[in-house]
Amino acid sequence: MATAVGAAAEVGLFAVQDRTIGEGLDDANASNEVKLRLMAADRVAFQEVDVEVANGNLLLSGSVPTQEHRAAAETLARGTHNLDNVYNEIVVGEPSSLVRNAQDELITAQVRARITASPSVRGVNVNIETFHGNVYLMGIARSDHELQRAAEIASVVPGVQRVVSFMQVRAPRVPAYEYQAGPAQTEIRAENEPQPTPSRY
Repeated sequence: MATAVGAAAEVGLFAVQDRTIGEGLDDANASNEVKLRLMAADRVAFQEVDVEVANGNLLLSGSVPTQEHRAAAETLARGTHNLDNVYNEIVVGEPSSLVRNAQDELITAQVRARITASPSVRGVNVNIETFHGNVYLMGIARSDHELQRAAEIASVVPGVQRVVSFMQVRAPRVPAYEYQAGPAQTEIRAENEPQPTPSRY
């Protein structure tokens, strides 16, 4: 029951974002697949690795004990379906302390709150990850200005060391309407227009 509710909530979120429900489900499936691969390979070594997928782009962040584990995590991720890019921001070092984790969670919450409150950014399209004060932005921006504004907002939050944006600029989806008028009724059918190829940054 909990799984069904979680899946329904994800679909509801995808419906209000500037990505299709199909794209959102592909991202969720890819993220789950990578997490399962990492846990199956070495649960202890990869327990501090975070996986985020947005619009076919996957971000690995967090920490691992050795450089070999860092490379292995990327190799496992690249073997996953429905991915366009894999960004490896994993660092080699000791696991984060509870205090550091709490600080990162606070930074994420503050960045989220400020982006959501901004009239210049559609916050629902932005995914935020924070590790050791480094903020990573994923998702969609509707213009270059919005992309830059999201990074600027994140950069002034206390405790942020740097901001790395993997967001893509994509024009908002606008339905194309087809009108069929008859003697008894008028039908309006919405069809999604083909999506532009997102720019890579």
